Amino acid sequence: MSANTILLIDDEEMLRLAVARTLELEGYPVLQAPTAYAGLQLLADHAADVSVILSDVKLPDGRGLDLLPRYRALAPLAEVILMTAYGTIADGVRAMKEGAFDYLAKGDADDRLVVIVERAAEKALLRRRVADLEKKVGGQYSFAEMIGHSPALEQAKRTAQQVALTEATVLLEGPTGAGKELFAQAIHYASPRQQKPFVAVNCSAFPKDLLESELFGYRKGAFTGAMTDKKGLFEEANGGTIFLDEIGELAPEAQAKLLRALESREFTKLGDSKPTRVNVRVVAATNRNLKQEADAGHFRLDLYYRLSVVVLRIPALRDRPGDVPVLAEYFAQYFAQQMRQRPLRISPEALHALQAYAWPGNVRELRNVLERASILTPPGQPLAVADLPVEIQVAALDVPAGPAVSAPAPEAPAEPSANDPRLLRNVEKQHIQRILQECGGNKAATARVLGIAHTTLYRKIEEYGL
Repeated sequence: MSANTILLIDDEEMLRLAVARTLELEGYPVLQAPTAYAGLQLLADHAADVSVILSDVKLPDGRGLDLLPRYRALAPLAEVILMTAYGTIADGVRAMKEGAFDYLAKGDADDRLVVIVERAAEKALLRRRVADLEKKVGGQYSFAEMIGHSPALEQAKRTAQQVALTEATVLLEGPTGAGKELFAQAIHYASPRQQKPFVAVNCSAFPKDLLESELFGYRKGAFTGAMTDKKGLFEEANGGTIFLDEIGELAPEAQAKLLRALESREFTKLGDSKPTRVNVRVVAATNRNLKQEADAGHFRLDLYYRLSVVVLRIPALRDRPGDVPVLAEYFAQYFAQQMRQRPLRISPEALHALQAYAWPGNVRELRNVLERASILTPPGQPLAVADLPVEIQVAALDVPAGPAVSAPAPEAPAEPSANDPRLLRNVEKQHIQRILQECGGNKAATARVLGIAHTTLYRKIEEYGL
């Protein structure tokens, strides 16, 4: 059965056969039913294939107008065209209001019928494609797709699944690179808002004087250069979810507006005198302890309490080392598919080194390491410890203590040279240098991957002469 099938329901046999023949000549498979009951049975059995329902309004066991909701319930992606020999304007208006694609008088020329059926079939096909895309996107960001089974991650997933079904504001806490945005997307696509927009904004990516206008928009003439009205990201997310990453970077003025938007679901754009109403769910994220920031006066305490209806802690990768092998295998398979090559094999020694490392950049850093290894490791050769970044090699060093001796006392180890790669400062220097290179010299991005403040990064760059 084709996915472009027409279900024709009409008790007038001669007319039904004539319409079916016309549509079949146009290439449409046609299912026929003489009664509402038979039509509903066919629709229940072939809902996945029926794209257009062509139904008589007056049937022996029901009226097409009353049956319209049942057609829609059984085949929500199909379009319904109602036919009648005694049409009235009132019935036509009601049919369109209740979701019918069109309302036809019996006896209309075949070419008119075919044109309307074609338009309905095209619309149904488009709806199927959109539904398939939404299903694919929703699956991509589902909780089931999250890699790892550690107790800390499973607990976070269970809590997130519970809160997803509510309208509660969520605050995600965890280090940079741990997967906070992935959790935010999964919450959105598991919620009743899943078919509405998901808008993500990194609050640290905008200068503080521009972030307010990006979030809430502005009116033409609000400031120099405001040549037209601009929608803010809150308006873009209307009906859906807005994800505010690095929420601690919000300027005090923007914090005040966000508080009002959360409390009253409205805000005032720059240069506007009237409030704009929105229906948006807020999911926020931070790599700081926002409660401590609020207690210290660096963040509005009242806003913190509005954001922290549910606080969800996303575990760092170092707290779930058992997930490292699963994640490493996933990334090896992923990059093999991207690069159209055989998956990278990871030697047991290299896997041990990956598990021994603390992963300050979390899952994002592990992903970068596997991408680099997939590019640089010769085909057919397993990934060895020597192929890993030096800081991971150092973490894997396991030098057992020598046997105890009474005398003479062992010689003190030689003082390491300044360039000894085992020295902690050299490990740190090389690690920062590598992340800087991977981020293309972007210091803000490098600080986020490393999970340190911008000022700390600049101090280290100066200290190591990078």
